Parts: sequence; structure tokens; C-alpha cells
Amino acid sequence: MKHLAWVAVNLVIVILLFEVVVTCNARVVHSARKLRVLAAKYNVTCILVFGDSSVDPGNNNNLPNTWHKGNFLPYGKDFGHSNPTGRFTNGRLSTDMIAEALGYTNTIKAYLDQNLMDKDLLHGVSFASGGSGYDDFTADNITNVMSLRKQLDYFKEYKTRLGKLVGEESSHRIVENAVFILSMGTNDFLQNYYIDPTRSQMFTIAQYQGFLINCMESYITEMHSLGVTRLMVVGMEPFGCMPMIKTLTNNVDCNKEMNQVALSFNILLKAKLLTLEKTLHMSTIFVDIYGVIQNTLQNPTKYGFTESKKGCCGDGLTQFGASLKGLSTCTNRSKYIYWDAVHFTEKMYYIIAEESVKSLIASL
Repeated sequence: MKHLAWVAVNLVIVILLFEVVVTCNARVVHSARKLRVLAAKYNVTCILVFGDSSVDPGNNNNLPNTWHKGNFLPYGKDFGHSNPTGRFTNGRLSTDMIAEALGYTNTIKAYLDQNLMDKDLLHGVSFASGGSGYDDFTADNITNVMSLRKQLDYFKEYKTRLGKLVGEESSHRIVENAVFILSMGTNDFLQNYYIDPTRSQMFTIAQYQGFLINCMESYITEMHSLGVTRLMVVGMEPFGCMPMIKTLTNNVDCNKEMNQVALSFNILLKAKLLTLEKTLHMSTIFVDIYGVIQNTLQNPTKYGFTESKKGCCGDGLTQFGASLKGLSTCTNRSKYIYWDAVHFTEKMYYIIAEESVKSLIASL
């Protein structure tokens, strides 16, 4: 029980920690204060993360059979002293910033991190694996990374370790009061449907969307059976706007067909979450990042960006992952929305984190 008391005390300083990383914008400060009050009231203990490269802080570093890694420069160029941790960006991810907003740590560690300590289990960890998706075929056959099934297996292991650390009763309460974040889906469409022919030969795009929703429902139901009561699901981004996608499909502007797929999938996802909330009696939070990203892309100067069409690394149009190794970057990283041809910069992840915090406040 002393660990839970320690958690509650730390929630009191959430506003101080959050205001260090935000601007002096009055609305942001107000949101942070409101989050602190609500998190303390409902005893939010930590965040536990599942997903793909948008939330993988380095789990893939410890997977021997995949090329899908970011443990080399220029990834991590602005993380500490240019430390490539495995995050697919120049600095921190949105989940790191959300964790800091909750007052525990300014970074969420990868569960497979060889330097993971017992105290990190209390702060929250990420089981996410870059290249994964709702469809296990994506991770198992396309990218050779941890599927959502494997991520859940590690979560079960985490619960066992946590129980040995603080006792079964405290472990149960920590999990029950944690905020779980699920962020994936882009790889299912881009790598598993539009590139690899297996799924596209089996399903129309509408059928595949339904298949993914069913996969998600099955996993969320299992998560609930393991003690999950608060689940934040990040919606699909406008992946038709990725520099790589625009380049490969010869689009100067965003690929409208792919963006429509993302939009329609979000509608299905949001509807399913509302259903699961009623049937499972759990709290679900939908984070609509599509609109936030589109608004930023269409009004970049409003957010301090000057480059929205290409990434900061290499040619900025086609390169990501292993192809970036040793390449140069732009001079002013804060002016770019995309870090490589697929992933966002730390500054853009901060904007996404702000939207997530607002959604969390609304839910609590």
C-alpha cells in the first residue's frame, strides 16, 4: 500500500512537471491543472502502452529478426546527448509527454529495455513494437516484430512481476487505475494491405476495415479480462499525407483515397469503442489525431512549422528506418512536422500529446 500512497503524493506535483514542458499558453496551463485534479481524484496510477512505432520507445532494439529499428542516429538526435533509444523520432514520443503530465517520469521505458528497474514498473511501461498492428499477420509475417498478441503476453508477465514487487492487492489496484494507451493501425493498411498482396486478395478495403475492428474488439475484450478499466485508443492519422506515400503515389498533396480510408476507419473504431464501453462497463477514450494532424498540415505556420511536405532526415521523401542510418538532417528540427518520410518530429508529437491530455480530461 505504501507504493500507492507514494503514487498519490506524486500526483500533487503534476502541474509543476507539466508546465515545464508546455508553453505559457493559458489554455494549456488550465488543462494541466484540471488533469492534476481529476487524476488525483480518480487515483490514476500510471500509463501502460501498446502499439506500433508511434509509441515504441525501444522494444524493437531487443528483437533480433527485424530490420524495423531506430536505435541509430539520426533517430534520437535531440534525446539527451543525441541518444538513439529506439524511438522513431528525434526526441520524445507523445506517451513520454503524457507520462510527464501525470507526474511520474519524463520518459516511458520499453518493457524489453535491459536496464528496466522495478521502480519503472510502477511508473508505467510500453509494450509497443514498431511495425505491429491490429492484424497479427502484420507483425508476424511482414515486419517480424511483436504482435499485439505478444504485447499482451508481456503485459501478463508484467502483472506477475508487479505482484511480486508490491503484492497482489496493490498490483490489482495499480492496473485497475492505470490509463492504457493503444496506438496502431497504420501498418495494417500501408504494409499489410497496400504493399503486401495477401490481405488485399482476401478482402476489399471495407471488408479489411471490418476485420481490423473485429481484431481490435477481441483484444480489448481480453485486456478487460486482465483488469483494464480505462483505455485510450488513438485514432488513425491521415496517412495519405505521409511524405513517403505522396511520393510513391505521385501526389503533390495528400492521397485523398487513403485519407478517406483513415477517416472511415476512425468512424468504425469510435462506434465500436462506444459499444464496448457499454457491454464491458469500462471507460474508453478516443483520441482523434486525424483532425489535429490535418489542421497542422494545412496551417503549419500557426504552430511554428515552416516545412510540412517532407521530413527532416535524408531526402525527406522516401527514407525511414534503416535507410536513414548515417544520413544528415535539417538544421532547424522544430520547423518540420515530419522527422523522416513516415514519422513525426518531437514537436509534432507534443501537439498530439496535448490532444491526448484533453481527451483524457474529458473522460475523467
